[in-house]
Amino acid sequence: MGRLAFGSETVTFDDRLLGHLEVVMVAKLRRREPFILTWTVDPSLGSGRVSRWVGVSTSWDIRYHSRAIGPINPAWIDALMSTANSPGGLRVVPEPDQDEAVAG
Repeated sequence: MGRLAFGSETVTFDDRLLGHLEVVMVAKLRRREPFILTWTVDPSLGSGRVSRWVGVSTSWDIRYHSRAIGPINPAWIDALMSTANSPGGLRVVPEPDQDEAVAG
């Protein structure tokens, strides 16, 4: 499990998910497109959800647990980018099967 940090606030995500979130976040910020990032809070930590405004001046960093995250799934990037471009902002969505995405 890796970590995404905004200042002193840190959230834990699977390294594979973090790799895909990083691709989407960097793409949005390179285009100078701020967005909302929303994630759910684990029930053991009180439940609910958190939304964070992310813009070009937002300080954030990602720390991976492992060195390799595996191949990037373009279908997952598309799904995450679709949420990032929506009024609700970037949300974690399940990884689609690459074989189904190619067939669909």
